[in-house]
Amino acid sequence: MLRAFLLAIGQIGDRAFAAVFLKSLAVTLALLAGFGGALWYGATRLATWLGWGANVGGLLGAVALLAGFGLGWLLFRVIAVAVMGVFADEIVIAVEARHYPAALATARTVPLARGIALGWQSAVRAILVNLALAPIYVALLVTGVGTWLLFFLVNGWLLGQDLGAMVAARHIPDAMMRDWRKTGAVDRFALGVAGTALFMVPVLNLFAPILGAAMATHLFHAGRNT
Repeated sequence: MLRAFLLAIGQIGDRAFAAVFLKSLAVTLALLAGFGGALWYGATRLATWLGWGANVGGLLGAVALLAGFGLGWLLFRVIAVAVMGVFADEIVIAVEARHYPAALATARTVPLARGIALGWQSAVRAILVNLALAPIYVALLVTGVGTWLLFFLVNGWLLGQDLGAMVAARHIPDAMMRDWRKTGAVDRFALGVAGTALFMVPVLNLFAPILGAAMATHLFHAGRNT
């Protein structure tokens, strides 16, 4: 894992990395801004429909916008990884071109529709799993035991699966993906935990998606070579 992280950091200045970072960050921020704007618009329109007046509508809109920012912070990891699913192929290609040229020669390009599907599945899975566990999170929060630990471990597991699938999609036929998921689970879990930790560090969390995709590429090929 340390090797994968150091190699990913060493390539952070590549043009391909910079391009994906800018594109994915712009799309992620645009989605978050659109989400906040939709909440603000909905709140102000509701106030108008109820006849509460402009002042109350403005206040309600401001509260909705702040709520949107809060939800956006909570959903940043989900949205960022979903967006990365669209652009991950560019990161994987850059890593393979430098470190695994033989694998690059036999890889298949992931179609845009496939990348969008991977990102969508990642987002839906993360939201549904965390919603299903919400009662447990609340119960643990009340008792003061292990809420963040459980959240960290669950989302680490989810993230590891998502990042690994982004790389495997280039080298493993769709029909064999189920068998692939049965192998390397420990490495992918470690990858997900490391990626989740990156998402919790201010500023570094902006680079977490591309670093995670690069680390996933190194771990995937290291596993195939063992």
